[in-house]
Amino acid sequence: MIEVNAVYVLIARDFKKFIREKGRLISTFARPLIWLFLVGGGMSRLVSPGMGLSYMQFIFPGILGMTILFSAIFSSISIIWDKEFGLMKAILVAPVSRLSIVVGKALSGTIISVIQAAVILMLFPFLGIKLSLLSAVSALAVSFLLAFSISALGIIIASFLESMESFSAIMNFIVMPMFFLSGAMYPVKNLPEILKLISKLNPLTYGIDALKHAIFPDAGIFDFPLPADLGILIISSAVFVIIAGIMFERKKTK
Repeated sequence: MIEVNAVYVLIARDFKKFIREKGRLISTFARPLIWLFLVGGGMSRLVSPGMGLSYMQFIFPGILGMTILFSAIFSSISIIWDKEFGLMKAILVAPVSRLSIVVGKALSGTIISVIQAAVILMLFPFLGIKLSLLSAVSALAVSFLLAFSISALGIIIASFLESMESFSAIMNFIVMPMFFLSGAMYPVKNLPEILKLISKLNPLTYGIDALKHAIFPDAGIFDFPLPADLGILIISSAVFVIIAGIMFERKKTK
């Protein structure tokens, strides 16, 4: 019960912070809307993916993935704040396992990300997408799995950093390449071989592909089989959590 309570406290704390940060709420929803309607609307005049979909419909799963990516990975910013204000030391000396701390932080980022993804998902009627209840539930389930994986990755990165400035620099170097090399804006199979290889190392690629399976099950726009997408997301989540737990354990011993 101590471990469960620790996870709950970390989730509740980060969720309250998110609700109170009005600027973060606005920017979170503004970014995907800009990409969907401005970038997607403009590109739809130049690009036609075929298969019965408009370009804006094609990138809709990718925009969901973008929402999850930015929200989940930036949720680990709280770790930097905790380091700067000394709260992380108090957390690390608490009588709970490092794994509980990692899971709590990852779940807090996951829950916040899925809530935001659910709001963006409700835009489907405006894009002419027919979404069944099963497809919507499947998309949210995939979103949860993807958000957990990305949140755990963000925790690993944040564990190496000591200041907000360095975190911002690393995030800008990592986040945008992850997004563009994920199949969000164009199919992975159309990329050059070297970029295709890099895309296959990107967990976001498999999350967006699984979202395509959930939202457009009959469109044939997938790059990988659904079992492969889900399997890699589960494996990457487990690996990232274990690595993050090891990093936090080292922090404790220093």
